[in-house]
Amino acid sequence: MAEKKVVSIEDRIPKLKQARKKKANRRLIFYLSLFFILIGLVGYLQSPLSRVHTIEVSGNNYVDEEDIIDLSGLSTSQNYFSVNTDEVESKVKKHLEIEKVSVSRKFPSTIIISVEEFSRIAYIQEDNDFYPLLENGATLKSYPLETMPGDAPLLVNFTKQTYLQEMTKELSELPSSITNLISEVHWQPSEGNPYKVWLFMSDGFEVDGSIRNFANTMKAYPSISAQLDRSTKGVIRMADGGAVFDPYENIEKQGNDGENEDEVEG
Repeated sequence: MAEKKVVSIEDRIPKLKQARKKKANRRLIFYLSLFFILIGLVGYLQSPLSRVHTIEVSGNNYVDEEDIIDLSGLSTSQNYFSVNTDEVESKVKKHLEIEKVSVSRKFPSTIIISVEEFSRIAYIQEDNDFYPLLENGATLKSYPLETMPGDAPLLVNFTKQTYLQEMTKELSELPSSITNLISEVHWQPSEGNPYKVWLFMSDGFEVDGSIRNFANTMKAYPSISAQLDRSTKGVIRMADGGAVFDPYENIEKQGNDGENEDEVEG
């Protein structure tokens, strides 16, 4: 039977001391590392490196980038980590033309403001300025334009707010492929029909229509105009039941007595 090796206490003490020393060294390195990390973090937070260096704006088609940044309250003197994204979103959304806002960070020093705007459905003219009408019914009186952008129809003579709002609602329900064909919409109420409108189209035709069911009626316009001879201009009189084309030459010769009008299938 093999004899057990007996280790004296004198032999074990150096090994215990060495193990304890290694453990103490590891602990010291850990605390020193943590200390220098904290010192570095404090130094970073107090240095220009921790400031916002770039503010990016995306999704804006109409609202100027500088206007959005001004509304946000952000600046390059601000600490990157102190930016309250919810507060910035709330500030930017105060702009009447902005529907949705999302603010995010991109490390190490960029703030991104992403917006979604309300569509511009039409414009109205007052004096020499043009004002956008939004899909939510708001008129941007604070943002006058000196020239007509041409990306939506001009509404003319809508002197009553009720009919203006109804017209705006109907236009918002039309696809852009059709609203892009409309240059001007004139409100021409008569004693028997306060909803009567007259349209000037970008393809050279005019349309005699109504605010009532305007969106549903005008959806048939592309197929109707496609059946007409582009060299013969005139008025397309549109109604829920269909459409009639009245050439200018017939209007000049016979007035609006309804004779020699060409029925067009919707």
